[in-house]
Parts: sequence; C-alpha cells; structure tokens
Amino acid sequence: MNFNPVDLDQTALYKLLTGAIIPRPIGWISTIDQNGIHNLAPFSYFNAVGEDPPHVMFSTIRGNNTNKDTLNNILANGQFVVNMVTEDLVEKMNATARPFASDVDEFEIVGLSKIASEKIMPMRVKESLITFECEMVHHYFLENHKNGGACVIIGQIVMMHFDDTILLDNFKINLENYKPVSRLAGSNYSKIGEIFSLKR
Repeated sequence: MNFNPVDLDQTALYKLLTGAIIPRPIGWISTIDQNGIHNLAPFSYFNAVGEDPPHVMFSTIRGNNTNKDTLNNILANGQFVVNMVTEDLVEKMNATARPFASDVDEFEIVGLSKIASEKIMPMRVKESLITFECEMVHHYFLENHKNGGACVIIGQIVMMHFDDTILLDNFKINLENYKPVSRLAGSNYSKIGEIFSLKR
C-alpha cells in the first residue's frame, strides 16, 4: 500500500512514522528558564549528528502552533542537557512526558537528583549514566505544516559525562551495565536484545 503524506492526517502520519522508524534513542532533555525553573522532558525524535565536532539533534512538535517549555527555554538561552535513558529510569522518564505547567520542576515531581553542569546552566540528571552538555548551534522550524509542525534543534556537545561503571578499555561502552532503552510505537519500548556483528 502506498501513502501520499498530503492525503493523511497528522495522527496517521505519526503512527506510520513511529511504527516504521524503530528503535529510536530517547533524548531526555533538561533545560532552565529565565526564572531559574528547571524543565525535564523526553524526546524520541533524537539522535547523534556527527563527531567532528560532536553534535546531537532532536525535534519537538508544536501542537496548535504552541512551543513546549523545552523549546522556549533553549531559544531563550541556547543551552540544554541530554540525559540518556536506561532501564532503571524508564518509569521516571515516562512520568516527565506529562504536560506540566511551565512553573513545575519535573526533577522534583518525579524524585530525580539534580547535578550541576560544568559549562552550561541547565542541570543534569544525576541518576543518568551518560549526559551531554550542549549549546544550540542551529534551529529550524518545519514549513508548510497543518497544526504547528515541529522545530529541529541541533546542539554541539561541549562536555560529556560517563559513569565509570559503563566504560571499557579504548573508550568502548559496556552494554550489559549501560542497559539503554529505546522508543518503539505507541506505549512500547525496547531493551538491548540479541547483538550480532558484521565486519565492514
């Protein structure tokens, strides 16, 4: 079956895209607003961009032409932290996906510990095994949208934090200790399953 995107409503497009493009890493983004209120929210339209220099990207939808707090905060100060999600943090990550008011600190609501970043203002999730301090270098609002579209944020990683328990020799990651979680469709998530290797 073939689909022309212009003939489908946003719900159908979302289901097809998020069901087909899997698994997706989760960018658990922490920011801070002009009044010092901390914000924490997950985004599954997220990935690495490159390593020379290291950049990541994520996008946030704009339902009813309205920015999420995360986007407003980044546009205001140009900074954010990516906190990687692991199996033991899934429930708390999911709890931060709810639409809280702008003056609510999600760290406190779900019982997470804040830890200061070294180069930027937003706090990191102390319980996260890997965090990236980022400075925004570019943003782009999708055009020709029907209901607000989305905004793509690209950030340069200015500091990387890795828990010693997941590091192996030669900068490799111990997946058994890391236990990352990725997003599937609907309410489904995935863990690391069978791993196989292919030589280039």
